[in-house]
Amino acid sequence: MRVGIIGGGAAGLAAAYDLTKAGHYAQVFEQAPFLGGQASTFPVGGGRLERGYHHLFVSDTDITDLMVEIGLGEEMAWLESKVGLYHGGKVWDFGTPIDLLRFSPLSLLDRLRVGAFTFWLQKQSNWRKYEHLTARDWLIRWMGKSAYQVIWEPVLRGKFGEYFDRISMTWIWGKFRLRVSSRGKGSRKELLGYPMCSFGEVFDVLGQRVVSQGGDVHISSAVKRVVVEEATATGLEVSLPGRETEIFPYDAVIATTPSYVFTRLVPPFPDENTATEYIKMLEGVDYLSAVLMILVLDRPFTDKYWMTIADADMPFVALIEHTNMIDKELYGGNHILYISNYPKRDSALYRMTPEELLEEFLPHLQKINPNFQRSWVLEYHHHKVDGAQPIVGINYGDQIPSHRTPFKNLYLANTTQIYPEDRGTNYSVRMGRRVASMVMEDLA
Repeated sequence: MRVGIIGGGAAGLAAAYDLTKAGHYAQVFEQAPFLGGQASTFPVGGGRLERGYHHLFVSDTDITDLMVEIGLGEEMAWLESKVGLYHGGKVWDFGTPIDLLRFSPLSLLDRLRVGAFTFWLQKQSNWRKYEHLTARDWLIRWMGKSAYQVIWEPVLRGKFGEYFDRISMTWIWGKFRLRVSSRGKGSRKELLGYPMCSFGEVFDVLGQRVVSQGGDVHISSAVKRVVVEEATATGLEVSLPGRETEIFPYDAVIATTPSYVFTRLVPPFPDENTATEYIKMLEGVDYLSAVLMILVLDRPFTDKYWMTIADADMPFVALIEHTNMIDKELYGGNHILYISNYPKRDSALYRMTPEELLEEFLPHLQKINPNFQRSWVLEYHHHKVDGAQPIVGINYGDQIPSHRTPFKNLYLANTTQIYPEDRGTNYSVRMGRRVASMVMEDLA
């Protein structure tokens, strides 16, 4: 069986790995000049740094199991993280129940209320009962209006912009479940995982395994369209580097693109009720982009790994100081600070140049750390990812398109189909392997 795969990220490579392992031929086409998608890396200080911050939770067994399969299991390190929250001009420790009790911007009663319902929510396994509720309504009702305004609303606004009050409570449930699953046995502290070889190396090795098992992996290769004949996917039209556009024939095609890209690659859908509903699902999902500024510093910015920004006046939602968890010697002794945002593509922030963005951020960084100086910045890098964050509204589970599309032998696997968990490398691996199984079952 021959399978064409659009996208060399976690889902596409995981699908190709399983297909070739089972004796089938898989051919992966990645438009970028590198593999790994959002988990890809670039050189910093002699090491490999992810374009977007990445870590794993203890529950992320799909990707850790895959790493063991491809011989990289020993590269995984589990490390304690330090979590902070910036509010009211101050950085607060925010990683343990004791930290919450010390968080004086909320009254003692509100702190106890937040703690009690946080603990209760972590124990809930039935996410479906939250699907019809917005996070805003649930949090105000059970944790109180003050807690919502101080902690949750800034976070939701920063993550989802104008959609903040429409986000499903299931999304918040997933975040709490991940946190409790990432605490080591007998430990109150969160453990996060990182492959010390880098995520980029993981996906490079995965691509090499696909090739050694008989498949092919192409970078800098743009798929122009999915070839469909009589409502059946039969191939891909691809522009390879230095070659004429070619049509490659396949028995099945897997697309891992965002939904709005997928609709551009396929012909008009069949005029059927099921196809009409499928189109509505594809077009019904809104996305936000990820805009990341990475500062390479000559000293630490704070002592926190992850800092949530609970201040609506700040032009970023989180600071992730990578080298407060990962050894700075991997990057030539330099310190790495990610500044994270999720704007719409038509926003001023999205359109800024790297230089403009840095100048926008500098005075706000000085508010967080008054000692910070521009001279600390040795270099900076700017990365944008379109279609990074789907908007998870109420009853989202009813709006997820099937992996099997209305075209026979054409499959879709993208971040909008990851649910109830939030998008993530682990779940993309799981999804890719699941879709590969579907293809093998359908074409057996």
